Amino acid sequence: MAVTRAKKTEQVEKLGKDLQKVSSLIVTTYNKLTVAQDYELRKTLRSSGARYAVVKNTLAELAAKGTKAEGVLKDLSGVTSIAYTSGDPVALAKALAKYAKDNPEFTFKAGVVEGRVVSINEIKALATMPSKEEIHAKLLFLINAPAQRLVTVMNGVCRNLAVVVDQGVQQKKFKEA
Repeated sequence: MAVTRAKKTEQVEKLGKDLQKVSSLIVTTYNKLTVAQDYELRKTLRSSGARYAVVKNTLAELAAKGTKAEGVLKDLSGVTSIAYTSGDPVALAKALAKYAKDNPEFTFKAGVVEGRVVSINEIKALATMPSKEEIHAKLLFLINAPAQRLVTVMNGVCRNLAVVVDQGVQQKKFKEA
């Protein structure tokens, strides 16, 4: 069933609006994915706050004009799909990399992270990075660690003094006044 010109225009406008808001985008290709595999991918990406769309190459190129993704979506060939988010790019890359590992027919073409075009190797490297939440937790731990150590040392002196006094009392080393 052929898609009408009006429907194509509507698709281009909708995708163009989405691409205006996007901070990160990964262009992928697939071969012989089943409906169940596609559903699983969409479900995984939704849980990471991303969106996924199978697009016609010419419509994607038209929709990307004037956006950060314009360079990546130009001159595409073959079956193309895009996953994009305005949230954490690491979560998107991790979800796609895990899916690509489980389904070898799903591969990366290119990507845009925070407005910068990235290669396939950089996407894979991004997928191995810790998420924003993990980085925040590690940073807070590093900030908190010196203060925690100082308190532990200060408590140790008081605790040791209390132990010595207690042992002295138990062994009746002190004279009564």
